[in-house]
Amino acid sequence: MPLHPQSQFFLDRFPPVAGADLDALTDDEVAVLRQLDNKSVERGAPVEVFSAVDTTAAGVPVRVYRPTGEQSLPVVVYLHGGGWVYGTLPQLDPLGRDLAVRTGAVVVMADYRLAPEHVFPAAVDDAWAVVRDVFDHPSHYNADPGRVAVAGDSAGGNLAAVTAWLARDAGLPLVHQALIYPVTDVAMDTPSYTEFAHGFGLSVTDMAWVVRKYAPGADPRDPRLSPLHLKDKSGLAPATVVTAEYDVLRDEGRAYAKALEDAGVPVDHRDYAGALHGFFSFPGFFDAADEAREHVARNLRAAFRRP
Repeated sequence: MPLHPQSQFFLDRFPPVAGADLDALTDDEVAVLRQLDNKSVERGAPVEVFSAVDTTAAGVPVRVYRPTGEQSLPVVVYLHGGGWVYGTLPQLDPLGRDLAVRTGAVVVMADYRLAPEHVFPAAVDDAWAVVRDVFDHPSHYNADPGRVAVAGDSAGGNLAAVTAWLARDAGLPLVHQALIYPVTDVAMDTPSYTEFAHGFGLSVTDMAWVVRKYAPGADPRDPRLSPLHLKDKSGLAPATVVTAEYDVLRDEGRAYAKALEDAGVPVDHRDYAGALHGFFSFPGFFDAADEAREHVARNLRAAFRRP
């Protein structure tokens, strides 16, 4: 369908920067931009939760959201987007609160190490450390280790997909994985990279830059970087996959959903027509954000129900 009017409004208000020499930025300048990005766009009003506590999981900073005071709640480990370069806990606070209330689960928002200060596989190592810690120390979260899911958007969707297969291989039974417009193949050679290369928010130039910052010299087919190249996808946790029509990452998200289905993994894939990359994070701008959040939360609630 044509670009949704809300998507066009968002692009008009926050036009993509053309011609910027991203490679000229120093690491210190990237860190400054990270903090500016933290305040640049409204990401929804924070909803009330029972508690929101900053702590650590296996040495990784996390913010833990509890929707109620009940004990032994299910858990969602959430891994934020931002191209492995951007993203802070204050920025993600409205999303963490919202997901906790929608799912009725403890949400553990991981503040994994970012590039360029910490390159691949630092983010994978941190994400995996948080997931393992939830299983190893459920009492720390007042959580039920039999009802753990992973979720993430964009680069965080990449990390959620990777931790899902690491959990399978370690014998840790995740009940669900929710992947919102995930990066699944850093080759950047799908048709959507040509269709939406520039002018739709996330550009091919942006993606090439964050991959260079995050994974300099890494093998692009390493499944810890490009989970689409994982040879055996059987036995992975059931998945919800969300993609956006006007997104350079659209086709690799679709391909990952199909690859999971082909491997016998239950998949619910929903493509949001007329939507831009990042829409999930901005409920104040996109009606589809609320729809997608409730869709993801509904599937997580279903996964958390005991037989």
